[in-house]
Amino acid sequence: MIVKSLLAEFEHEAESTRKLLSAIPDSALDYKPAEKNWTTGQLASHIAEVYNWYQPTLHQDVFDMAAYKYDKGDISHASNIVAKFEENVKLARQALETATDESMFANWKMVAGSDEPIFPVMPRMQVVRSFLFNHLYHHRGELVVYLRASDNAVPGLYGPTADDKF
Repeated sequence: MIVKSLLAEFEHEAESTRKLLSAIPDSALDYKPAEKNWTTGQLASHIAEVYNWYQPTLHQDVFDMAAYKYDKGDISHASNIVAKFEENVKLARQALETATDESMFANWKMVAGSDEPIFPVMPRMQVVRSFLFNHLYHHRGELVVYLRASDNAVPGLYGPTADDKF
């Protein structure tokens, strides 16, 4: 029941992520609100990459970020980012579909080249909600702000936006 519920939210939210990433014009990829921030392309690439974390999060008890190979792909065109998202979301769906309710209660930790956890060790269920789902929603919110600040249309994710006709 737990995995089934997570999968339903995953499917719904993946569609929202798809809509948002598909709304990015190539002209906005280099925009960033401040020097310390990522560009729109880098942020969108990170959003697409979060889906690549499902397999190690759902099927390993330890995720070593030092050994992880981040592949942002070619972010010079928004369509490339969407293609990377589609590739990663397919693998994420498979990882979630093969998870078990029992595995959601197992402790999980993230490390970076040692046995010392980066974050507190916690049940996998909590990791899925925070590290995978909520983390992604946070960055989507940032991307909405980037699009709005660069005078681009924002698709409705949970209802209409100022760009929708009433």
